[in-house]
Amino acid sequence: MLDNDNLPDYVRGAFVVNRRDLVVEWGHCDPAGIVFHPRFIEYFDWSCVALVEAATGLSQVGLKAEYGFAGIPIVDMDVKFLRRVSYDDHAQVYSTIASIGKSSFQIRHCLAKAGETAVECRQTRVWCHLDPADGKSLKSHPIPADVVVKLTAPRDG
Repeated sequence: MLDNDNLPDYVRGAFVVNRRDLVVEWGHCDPAGIVFHPRFIEYFDWSCVALVEAATGLSQVGLKAEYGFAGIPIVDMDVKFLRRVSYDDHAQVYSTIASIGKSSFQIRHCLAKAGETAVECRQTRVWCHLDPADGKSLKSHPIPADVVVKLTAPRDG
């Protein structure tokens, strides 16, 4: 778990926090050189996967083999844009669990640059398996108990 003293307020708490560093690339930006807003959703999607992988110690392939995992689609989202994020900015995305239910969880992401919060995002995601009826579509499934523990318990180091 990251040092709680150095975290943005939006992700402070008792849950696992993961950090991803990124540099804004030209292709992330609109013609004005500002990050095109859908790119933030990509940043947060990547960061959600990174949080789950860091907390469980398993890649998506490992999660599928161990738990029958097929994905964690977004079912609700709220984003606040607080500061401009532009080409060549060095940023950090912090992600943490806010709450966890039977088959869904709420995650908070904070994109910071130069120590200041630029974007806050709250997402509700659903733990899914492949639907046994067709083997292709996603179907919600209870989050395995040991995954819940790993997502919500701070880790040493």
